[in-house]
Amino acid sequence: MNTEEQIAQFRQTYAEVLAEVGRVVVGQEAIVEGTLQAIFGGGHVLLEGVPGLGKTLLVRTLGEVLDLSFNRIQFTPDLMPADILGTNLVMETPDGRREFQFQKGPVFAHILLADEINRATPKTQSAMLEAMQEKQVTAGGEIRKLDEPFFVLATQNPIDQEGTYPLPEAQLDRFFFKLVVGYPTAAEMTEVLNRTTEGEKVTPSKVLDGPRLRDLQRLVRQVPVATHVKDYAVRLVLATHPKTGTAAAITNRYLKFGSSPRGAQVLLLAAKVRALTQGRFNVSFDDIQSVTTPALRHRLIPNFEAEAEGVTTDQIIAQILQDVPRDAVLDPAA
Repeated sequence: MNTEEQIAQFRQTYAEVLAEVGRVVVGQEAIVEGTLQAIFGGGHVLLEGVPGLGKTLLVRTLGEVLDLSFNRIQFTPDLMPADILGTNLVMETPDGRREFQFQKGPVFAHILLADEINRATPKTQSAMLEAMQEKQVTAGGEIRKLDEPFFVLATQNPIDQEGTYPLPEAQLDRFFFKLVVGYPTAAEMTEVLNRTTEGEKVTPSKVLDGPRLRDLQRLVRQVPVATHVKDYAVRLVLATHPKTGTAAAITNRYLKFGSSPRGAQVLLLAAKVRALTQGRFNVSFDDIQSVTTPALRHRLIPNFEAEAEGVTTDQIIAQILQDVPRDAVLDPAA
């Protein structure tokens, strides 16, 4: 299959997944597309929004559209790490002996819905770190590999809601995208009411299985990125590092810490996915810009002045995008 045929097949599959999700989820096109960009890029997604906006519904629907194993964990303050990873239980063998056998936890699935992840204690939240980064868990004294592809699609309520624990920076950095789910419009809310209070429940069709998804993920990584476009992604990330020679003016004023190198990795992978959905086998400056906010908003740590003045990371990123020129030359010593 030549490159043109691969791109056409990618676009068709992507469109089919969007269409099936759209049969259940009303509106939220940017959120759905951002989630799919992360999945095709091989990363995890954090969905933030107040209760009742359809975050869990979106993840459940994706689990139905993608022919992959699916588990859900409802995070609560009393949830323990063993409830996620699994534990050794004493089991009786057919010959009457007793021995320890490992019982897998819900993390052993292709898609894991971590519902209201910020309601669990930091100890339990940290149990997800190894799974998200290494695609493995250490449980029962052994390292156990997770099935691939493996995605964590987590939902959380805004931090200012009662009964929540802010996710640590190390865990936030392991999310490919942070997507902020907003309120529906009047027309979308009317459609929600029509679908949920009238007629029968719609069941989406399965579009994509694991092996095929892995093939598409490999195609994403093959998309070339010109040196000057890659340099632009690097300069955007370097502009978020305060008190350095590459920092943007707004960075020095409002940021305590900037993005890690994972932010630059995500910029390129997400831009490659977007390029394929646009029918191109190359990454443009616009591709990079379009994914910068969801890729970096959870990787920037505001300082006290930003919090006091109500300046958000989205506003800081928007200004950085204006300040960092596309055509500048990257200083190798930066």
